[in-house]
Amino acid sequence: MAYDSDNVFAKILRGEIPSDFIYEDAYVVAFYDIRPKAPTHVLVVPKKAYTDLNDFMQKADADEVYHVMQDVTKVAAQLDVVKAGYRVVVNVGAGAGQEVPHLHFHILSNKEA
Repeated sequence: MAYDSDNVFAKILRGEIPSDFIYEDAYVVAFYDIRPKAPTHVLVVPKKAYTDLNDFMQKADADEVYHVMQDVTKVAAQLDVVKAGYRVVVNVGAGAGQEVPHLHFHILSNKEA
């Protein structure tokens, strides 16, 4: 899967599609999924252009990898789902259900945020 700079997450990051970020820092933005699969379903999207987890791990430096993963846990804490439990899902490739060619992490919990 090649990176497409016109993908929906790239457009959100550029401000071409409005989105209500629940979290943002130098590395990621986070917002609620428009088609939730659980009572809490948030997407954490890196700001840099990576197609998937493999691309990210090949191109990102250790500092960025640390910060992005730290941000996933920060968002989970902000959502107050840590104690109740949550899943982090990363689909890699169309065969795994990845629809948008921009790395993103799904945070899902049966607890309402």
